[in-house]
This record gives sequence, C-alpha cells and structure tokens, in this order.
Amino acid sequence: MTKKIIIAGGGTGGHIFPAIAIANALIRLQPDTELLFVGARGKMEMEKIPQAGYKIACIDIAGFNRSSLIKNVGLPFKLLRSFIQVRGIVNSFRPDAAIGVGGYSSFPVLRYAQAKGIPTFIHESNSFAGKSNILLGKKAVKIFTATPGMERFFPGDKIMVTGNPVRQDIVNSRISREEAIRFFNLDPAVKTILSLGGSLGAKSINEAIDSQIGAFESNHLQLIWQTGRLYADKAARSCAGRKNIWTGDFINRMEYAFSAADLVISRSGAMSVAELSVAGKPVIFVPFPFAAEDHQTANAKTMVDQNAGVLIRDEETSQKLVSAVIALSKDQTRLEELGKNISRLAVTGADKAIAQEILHIIN
Repeated sequence: MTKKIIIAGGGTGGHIFPAIAIANALIRLQPDTELLFVGARGKMEMEKIPQAGYKIACIDIAGFNRSSLIKNVGLPFKLLRSFIQVRGIVNSFRPDAAIGVGGYSSFPVLRYAQAKGIPTFIHESNSFAGKSNILLGKKAVKIFTATPGMERFFPGDKIMVTGNPVRQDIVNSRISREEAIRFFNLDPAVKTILSLGGSLGAKSINEAIDSQIGAFESNHLQLIWQTGRLYADKAARSCAGRKNIWTGDFINRMEYAFSAADLVISRSGAMSVAELSVAGKPVIFVPFPFAAEDHQTANAKTMVDQNAGVLIRDEETSQKLVSAVIALSKDQTRLEELGKNISRLAVTGADKAIAQEILHIIN
C-alpha cells in the first residue's frame, strides 16, 4: 500500500539539502511513496524543492526577530494563520508520517501531526538542539541525530545516531579536478580557492575577500566565490574583467565546486562540515557567531582539535582571512594533511539509514 509522507522545513541549504537527500532515499527504497514538502513562503525551499522534482506546499510563517522587536508584532497572527494552513494541508494530503528537518515550517506541521496522532520524525543536524525540536521531540516517534550525546535534549530511547544526510551528487562524485575547474571557465594549472558563505551568503567573508580581491591574482590563485544573493551585484562589479575569478550568488552544482577546490573557505554549519568531510577538502572555517548556542564555533573547534580544519573567528576575517588563505595555499604538505584528516570524519549513508527506519516503523 502506498505510503504518504510530509517533509517539513527549510530556510537554508542546511535544512533543505538533507531533506532532499532523505526524500531521494525514501523513493529509492520504496518507489511508490508519495511525498509532499511543506515550506515557508518566500524562502529558498520554494525554489530548490521543485528543482529536485518534488511538490511543495507553502505556509505563511516567520521566526522571532531578535534584532528588531517591532517586527514581531504580527508574529502571533502569522503563527495562527500557519496552523490553519497546516490543518488544510495535512487533512487534504492525509499523510502516514511527517518528518521535520528544521526551519520555520517544521514546528506547526509536526505539532499538528502529533495532535492528529500521525507518527512524526525529527532530524537534528546540530550538536545543540533547537528549542522547537526539543518541544517536538517529546511526542516524536524517532529522533535522528548527527552526533551522540543528545540525551540532554531528547528522550534517550527515541534517539538514533545517523550522522547528517549528504547529497548523493557529492557522495558519488567522480568528477576530475580539471573537468570541474573548466566548468567554471577557470585554468586547471592554477591553484583554486572556493569561498562559501552558506546558501544565504556571509557578509564578513564577502567583505574580506572583496577588500583584497587583487591579492588572489598577484599570488597566482583563482577563486570560485559563492556570495549569496545580497552581495552578488557588488561582487560582480568587483570582479569585472578578472579572468581568475568566478562569482555568483549560488552554486547549483556543488559537486563541481568541491572537485575544483584546492582549499575551501566556509561557515561551519553542521551540513557544511558534513559535506566538506565527504569531499575531503582542506578548509578554513569562519563560524557564524550568532548561531544558536554558538554551535558553529563548537563545530569548527571539533574539527581543529582533530587537525581537520583551520579556524578564523568572524571578527578577525578582515585582518586575517585572505593572508591565511594565501599562506595555506602555498603549503602543499599542510593542505594534504588537512584534507586527509577531514576525509577520515566523513559519514555516508545517513539518508538511507533514516529512510529505512521511517519505512520500517510506518509499514
């Protein structure tokens, strides 16, 4: 009998891409499974989920704005409206299960599903659980975590440690460095730096690179620069006429970017760390300092402690980042050491493990 499953969440690539990986694994294991995503209006899941070939319903919801309290005036009304929308979606689709991957839409969908007695599952990608997931975990059937030791957040008997689901395009990539570099119209003979600020961009990383953009060419380096939407136009102006730089707001074919890179600059969200480990790339981590519980700094320190990454704090980027990139790019022994150590921490198969457990429980 065909099973129907809702997958709720999004907002950033760190939620969206694991959700797609889980969806793909469900379809591989049980091809007649019917899936429906639920996301927040105006967020990137509304573009990325259909691109992956799945249906998505949107709800009107936003999170608490910590920087401007006045912007939270309408929040109770949005929450109420989102629950009404969720009720319509769930009652119409009539799922056999609901999976929450984090992001604004996870909470109302799973909360309503739990009230209806529908089995719910949570994937928590970080080592510090979010408040919504902690609340939802009390009634969830199973909680999939990236790391052990999550009993401080969730009931121990519900936890299954799986790691984070990494996109199969990255796991299975056999793209050569030369092919990947030519994909970005760059020169395979030149050492290549990949800068990632997460799917939404990173202001401090972008500004540090922009302020010393000429240093890459003068040190015989080329750059693949994912800027995020907000910085894309400024970066394009800065890079005009520079043949050693590819720049764009978003890289859709990340497997090519990883294959091209000799060194990566990246935030240290859980999914970024998971993907970079699978790619086996030396990384300079610049943690986002305002992440909940400062978990990105904790993630980066874990890698540094295992000699599997370099850490530069966000407030130090303007003074230290580009010079650190240049110095490390010239130290081939160190690059190889970092790449080898991070690749030892790679986890693959999380998507399959999660999908198998969900199907086992609901079938």
